[in-house]
Amino acid sequence: MIKIELPVEAKIPRKTESWINGILEALPREHLRGLERIRLVEAINDPRVKNLQQADLPGLYHPKQGTKSAWIEVATGVLIPKMRPFTKRIIPRLSFKGNLAAIIYSLVGQHYYLTLRHSIKRGQIEPAVRSYTEKYLRIWHEHQHTVRSRLFKPIQPTLEKWGRSLQKRATQERKRKRVG
Repeated sequence: MIKIELPVEAKIPRKTESWINGILEALPREHLRGLERIRLVEAINDPRVKNLQQADLPGLYHPKQGTKSAWIEVATGVLIPKMRPFTKRIIPRLSFKGNLAAIIYSLVGQHYYLTLRHSIKRGQIEPAVRSYTEKYLRIWHEHQHTVRSRLFKPIQPTLEKWGRSLQKRATQERKRKRVG
């Protein structure tokens, strides 16, 4: 079982711990093997990361070092920035759960590909983690919205095909504008 450490001083939603447990349930147990804890902090403060990157870094994977197990650090200050107007604070709070899931899945994907999958080379890790994150976000989303996902499951391939064709058309338009 992965230990979840929540910050005392930060204002995060009340159900954050249960959300994290739900997020982790969508992952296979063997992918979490070797992870000790998930720590939520206000901002990531690590000497390995440059000061300019620390302000915008939403999460950091700490690999196993000696006797210390691997663990994950998530910055809540990036997910829920401290802004004054209520209208600017509400949007990040509404998208907190989804953003938290995306960060956790990408960091667990890093752990999986760095420690458990030895067939992946260093240059292939980033695209592999991206596809891992998309796959498990889709699975988690289907578990969250069962009725909606059952309704749209039959037409999902058609919608994806339309999306790919629109994306292709948009890239062709951008190329034409650059040339012309």
